[in-house]
Amino acid sequence: MINRYYDKDCDMDMLKGKTVAVIGFGSQGHAHARNLHESGVDVVVGLRPGSKSAQSAKDAGLEVCDVETAAEKGDIVMMLVPDELAADVYNDQVAKHMKAGDTLMFAHGFNIHYGYVKPAADIDVSMVAPKGPGHTVRSQFEDGGGVPSLIAVYQDVSGKAKDTALAYASGIGAGRAGILETTYKEETETDLFGEQAVLCGGITELMEAGFETLVKAGYQPEMAYFETMHEMKLIVDLMNSGGMELMRKSVSNTAEYGDYYAGKKVITKESRDGMKEILDRIQDGSFADEFMTAMRSEEGKKKFLDERAERCKHQSSTVGAELRSMMSWLRQYN
Repeated sequence: MINRYYDKDCDMDMLKGKTVAVIGFGSQGHAHARNLHESGVDVVVGLRPGSKSAQSAKDAGLEVCDVETAAEKGDIVMMLVPDELAADVYNDQVAKHMKAGDTLMFAHGFNIHYGYVKPAADIDVSMVAPKGPGHTVRSQFEDGGGVPSLIAVYQDVSGKAKDTALAYASGIGAGRAGILETTYKEETETDLFGEQAVLCGGITELMEAGFETLVKAGYQPEMAYFETMHEMKLIVDLMNSGGMELMRKSVSNTAEYGDYYAGKKVITKESRDGMKEILDRIQDGSFADEFMTAMRSEEGKKKFLDERAERCKHQSSTVGAELRSMMSWLRQYN
């Protein structure tokens, strides 16, 4: 049974007299820094010179400086920059300023698990990973709630790495909802698998295939969009609130019967074999090597951005944008 903790299990005094350096002020960075600051923690934000995020951080009442200065000031350094940048930022700008007894933190295990960051032997290394996007981590905190988070300890030199991680998690609001203990390996591999096989790669391919099947059969693309993409949120919201049981209880008998009949025709043995292949590449590091090689080269980054642009040309994207313009209640994301 996975270990669970709440605010009553967390000692915020573990952060008393310490400075937390949050490196990055993006989706997660802005939420962590602001929540910790409002929880009474001494926070400094480290950003590259000329960062567009600097003014936002200053407007939130946070101290802002360059990455090296922040790392030097920090007793706890939380790396919240993209996975493909974290190793270079850490190795070139942060590592030299980590002192014996300091704590290095991540919100995702990628760089530690696959060895792109090799921390010194005299520091604690842990993880605090909210299971929600940064804007939700922030909004839930402001509303008096929190987002469940994972913690993990990779290196415990002080004997207090877990206590520090719990305090940090509590400081960003996670202790109000629940803090679950895992490992760097488990968090990294399950996170990547979920993204690739189900949440991003799997679901986008499924929805586009459904859309294309209906359009090729002669149905209007607007109808295809509503039935294969727009209504996905309705189903996911039900599952998010009460699992598949609530979803099946809430939909029509026709839909539930179709669920049992059709699901295995779409997710076949070949699909499951594909999922196992995806997991194998995550476990043996092949995916990580491919990703890092691509994102560290100009050619690879161009191919990545070209793929993004090409996917935006799919008919479902243009039809969806038109239909969403009719829905004033939808929250707009930039």
